[in-house]
Amino acid sequence: MNLVIFGAPGSGKGTQSEKLIDRYGLHHISTGELLRDNIARGTKLGKVADIYISKGLLIPDELMIDVLEDTILRNPECLKKGIIFDGFPRTVAQAEALKGMLAKMGTEIHAVVGLEVDENELVDRMLQRGKESGRSDDNIDTIKKRLEVYHKQTAPLREYYLKGGQYHAINGNGAIDTIFADIAKAIDDGATR
Repeated sequence: MNLVIFGAPGSGKGTQSEKLIDRYGLHHISTGELLRDNIARGTKLGKVADIYISKGLLIPDELMIDVLEDTILRNPECLKKGIIFDGFPRTVAQAEALKGMLAKMGTEIHAVVGLEVDENELVDRMLQRGKESGRSDDNIDTIKKRLEVYHKQTAPLREYYLKGGQYHAINGNGAIDTIFADIAKAIDDGATR
């Protein structure tokens, strides 16, 4: 079972991914974590990624697909366990590229969990996260830019996956455990058929 967890910045993708991993034994691939790790280690990719991320922009598609393919090929066990993609795809072009990459590997995306959260709540969550974690990209200017980019480039994925019958809208407002119960119900009720 391969899942995409989808939603605006601050919608709780990372938090819910952890719960999905625990329940279903999935291999977690967070593009944000992959990129932050490369930035922290000062790799060539990290230096390029930092230029985009610090401005609230998306990483070029080809670069992200190369990083994902390399990550999966270096760890073939993840295909056996199933993968949860957290923070990817972020554009329809990336979704098409991911579909092609997975098809070459003999698999596909089985379900897309869409965390739908009110805009004011997103901003509040990210500001709070910035205070708690010290993430430099969780400041009001970058948050506004990230949400603007999300609405323009990423939100169309909702329609893309709805048309494919893979999208499952989940109310991402409220208690973490309640949100997770709704996600698990969608998956257990046949989201992966």
